[in-house]
Amino acid sequence: MRILFICLLITLPLFVLAQNNNAPSSYDIHDIKITGYLQTQFQVAQSPGIFSWSGGDFSPNSSSRFMLRRGRLKVDRVDKFSSVVFQLDGTQDGLRIMDAFIQFHNPQDKSLLFTAGLFNRPFGYSIVYSSGYRDFPERARVFQTLMPRERDLGAMISYRPKKILHFITAELAVVNGSGLNARDYDSNKDIIGNLNFKFDSLTNKKLHVGFGASIYKGTVRSNTDTYLKPVENGFVSVTDESNVGYNFRRDYYGANLQLEYNNSFGSTTLKSEYIQGKQPGVAASSSISGLAASQSFATQPTTNLYLRNFNGYFIWFTQQIAHTKLTAIVGYDVYDPNTDVDESEIGKVGSNTTAGDIKFSTLGYGVTYALNGRLKLTIYNEHVHNNGTQLTNYQNDIKDNVFTTRLQYRW
Repeated sequence: MRILFICLLITLPLFVLAQNNNAPSSYDIHDIKITGYLQTQFQVAQSPGIFSWSGGDFSPNSSSRFMLRRGRLKVDRVDKFSSVVFQLDGTQDGLRIMDAFIQFHNPQDKSLLFTAGLFNRPFGYSIVYSSGYRDFPERARVFQTLMPRERDLGAMISYRPKKILHFITAELAVVNGSGLNARDYDSNKDIIGNLNFKFDSLTNKKLHVGFGASIYKGTVRSNTDTYLKPVENGFVSVTDESNVGYNFRRDYYGANLQLEYNNSFGSTTLKSEYIQGKQPGVAASSSISGLAASQSFATQPTTNLYLRNFNGYFIWFTQQIAHTKLTAIVGYDVYDPNTDVDESEIGKVGSNTTAGDIKFSTLGYGVTYALNGRLKLTIYNEHVHNNGTQLTNYQNDIKDNVFTTRLQYRW
């Protein structure tokens, strides 16, 4: 395996450390510090019982709901040689651990960090960026599908030079691959690398630029003697006893870009991230929705694997309104779980395609209003689109748009 792709994250000033989930509130030596945020929201769906990435699926007979989207309580402590971070998430669905990791560092130079425990996968930009600071209600559909709940268990080495090449951070992680709060269901481990650069204060401190590349090399174990490999406009099944216990490749390649310009009208930002690769999934069925068919697994998949080539991306644009507390936001994201098939061919007899192969795009727009330094109101509307297929329930665009009003308090 010749993957030693160095990963870099953005070198951030101390106040931005809070925006990086894989860090304490500050690396200055301190005793127990408690931070967190609460997000409460009201949502209206275009039709009852829709499958959705905007905070989860709606109940079968409901098209509106109040919910606690996130209730984070983060405890951290930093001493001369190490730091510890422990974060909980409490919602109407219960309480769960989100982060639990220990970091070691040289007391004279914190450029090199070793992290062990449960932490955000160090892939790209949006996965590690805290939901308490993100302008948009949710991460893009493609990242929610491939890396659900963002975290994994493992170990990571980070290098953030403080003097020479201070605009670079490098991270290399080895993780279970089964995600947050999940036990590893095979002996293989996944490798993640992320390489990013950040240049602040360009053109008289008005322009800020960040960009980078990422890689994920992993596997998914097959539990059956049959898998489905992609061909033009569908899949063909391959059956062999040796397929039982075989580990199929799970490979992602990504690139990201962030631009911020402080102009006379207010701060303007453009953020984008692209990802493509191979994702072993399953077929959509009566028990597995099309949204979940290409999702990464937390437990051993028991049905035949479908090997899909995928791609996806998002573009986020924000514009502060005349240096006020009001910001306009526009987002667009696309996730194509199967780039080898056209939507018009999905469901065709003999193609072995299912709803798990449908491409979705989402156009969102809205505003945020920072009532003060801690309290923020977000109003956001999402238009979700898919082309028609030959499948009975997916011959036209699904009525799955979502409107969200959210109030967030951060401390």
